[in-house]
Amino acid sequence: MTMLPLNQLTLSAAAKAIAAKEITSQALVRACLDQIAAREGVVKAWSAIDADIAHAQARAADATSPRGPLHGVPIGVKDVLNTFDFPTEMGSPIYKGHQTKTDASCVAMLRAAGAIILGKTVTCEFAGVAPGATTNPLDVTRTPGGSSSGSAAAVADHMVPVAIGTQTGGSVLRPASFCGLVGYKPSYGYYNREGLKFAAESLDTIGLIGRSVEDMGLVSAALTGRASWSPAKLQSSPRIGVCRTYLWDEKASPETRSCFESVAADLKAAGAATEFFDLPPSFHRLTEVREIINDVERARALAWEWAHHRAALSPQLAGTIERGLATPDAVYRDALAFSEKSRLDLDHLLQGFDALVAPCVNGEAPIGLDYAGDPAFQGLWTLLHVPTLTIPATRGPNNMPVGIQFVAARGADETLLSVSLWAQTMAHIGADFLT
Repeated sequence: MTMLPLNQLTLSAAAKAIAAKEITSQALVRACLDQIAAREGVVKAWSAIDADIAHAQARAADATSPRGPLHGVPIGVKDVLNTFDFPTEMGSPIYKGHQTKTDASCVAMLRAAGAIILGKTVTCEFAGVAPGATTNPLDVTRTPGGSSSGSAAAVADHMVPVAIGTQTGGSVLRPASFCGLVGYKPSYGYYNREGLKFAAESLDTIGLIGRSVEDMGLVSAALTGRASWSPAKLQSSPRIGVCRTYLWDEKASPETRSCFESVAADLKAAGAATEFFDLPPSFHRLTEVREIINDVERARALAWEWAHHRAALSPQLAGTIERGLATPDAVYRDALAFSEKSRLDLDHLLQGFDALVAPCVNGEAPIGLDYAGDPAFQGLWTLLHVPTLTIPATRGPNNMPVGIQFVAARGADETLLSVSLWAQTMAHIGADFLT
């Protein structure tokens, strides 16, 4: 393990090594900061970084007994979450230098578990669609995805082992897929959202980006108040529904189709009980409905900014707000009701399944930095409030990663993590990408 450069260790491996006193937090933080110094000028993953703050946290960690499962391990935080020691600017000039006196709940819980907050990662403006300057470390001519662009790029470039993101449409899983990483969006409300700048409050979910499923479980344990994590025991080989979704014909590129079919075959070969799973025809409205809710709730969440700093908003965000303001409240209420009915329908349909496997992205990360990618394959599940996780599975025609998506029932987060770990270890999904 320790033959790897320290900044390339997974969070789980680093935490174990620090607990065993094989490495120090100071050495790990120094390796991460050295990587940032060498690469940040190209990758542009960070909105705020302070080596003195990071070193001080690491020295304190090395001088004390372990405080929790993340003791001494650095983590990045998306810049829509409050931090008392770093500015929270939300990708907007309106909030340049904005400093809160408190941490967001999730940040405070990470610190309580012993983690070191290395800095703030770049976000698209207000976690929307107008990207910052972050590049994809695997090909700097391509987008890293959004809106958790800096979180994905920082982890992919080995600047930090795990970073926190948020997902309103596809803002955790899409950048994770584009950058060859594991991305985890838990069930809606699974992590406390106090201290998050809302984008669309019916959809916003705090999630994680890292380099292994085990990392997702370990950080998730800390964010739900547990001292450790071990995968839930599956009764047998998992029963997995193979779900192309209603977006397949319109949205799935050849590399996404190939990835999906390959993973479905690998899961079956590894012993999973697989069967085709079709969403009911009514679910075809989910993409449209998510857009309605997204537009209305973003318009309301940014009412002050719209009233006082309209000229400082991007054209993309201004368009979203205008659509939201023009949407009749009855249409919005109907969208909310349809969403909840669909969630109840899916609860019933998923009975007997441990998880679904579904496409995650349209294809490889697009060329260019002005467009962060289509959220449709992730957005329908975000609206349904179910937990989802992506693992990089195959490569596309330009040698860029293409992820697969695992989905479980609402609240079945531990089952999702266990099935995903089974897929990673037994079916070798992600073997060419994950350390």
